[in-house]
Amino acid sequence: MRSLRWFMLGALCCGVATVLVAALVLHNARGFPANHRPGAMEDFIAHWARSESLPADARSQPNPVPNTPEVLADARAHWADHCAVCHANDGSGDTEMGKKTYPPAPDMRLPATQRLTDGEIFYIIQNGVRFTAMPAWGGGSEHDATDSWKLVRFIRHLPQITDEEKRAMEKLNPKTPAEIKKEQEEERFLEGEDTNHEPMQHHAR
Repeated sequence: MRSLRWFMLGALCCGVATVLVAALVLHNARGFPANHRPGAMEDFIAHWARSESLPADARSQPNPVPNTPEVLADARAHWADHCAVCHANDGSGDTEMGKKTYPPAPDMRLPATQRLTDGEIFYIIQNGVRFTAMPAWGGGSEHDATDSWKLVRFIRHLPQITDEEKRAMEKLNPKTPAEIKKEQEEERFLEGEDTNHEPMQHHAR
């Protein structure tokens, strides 16, 4: 058993060394641009590294937050305001920011995420994932932990999210300055103001 373990460790080290050499060759050829999708080997190593970085006790940690409509509503609003910019309202990762990070934001509706335990998802939210765009959201307070557990409930709900929920979340998504300006112009137009011309100035004679 011990010899097999050492053999597997040696094989893994050889594989990592091969990837590093290939990465060096690639870097000399065209650098490491973030707009290139990870290769199969890099993707495998990233998933393996993430799995190995999770403490064993985190995997078995149960979610203390009940799965209620109120909890889902809180988490849905939190997700729309904090997470959707990268992960999209539906968890697909199909956003301008999510597609341009390296590696790209994953589709969290798929088995790669849904197979994780509640404790693993909670740990990732709280502590982030190194060498990715996933930040650590945990601040050490009980309130932060509760919010993260609520998000775990919402992530479990993503494969069943409805169009009605997504429309409601759109109103809660952060807006860019251009979007805010457009909304203001639409409001002024509805109030009868001419948004295409500057207001006439009246000069005293």
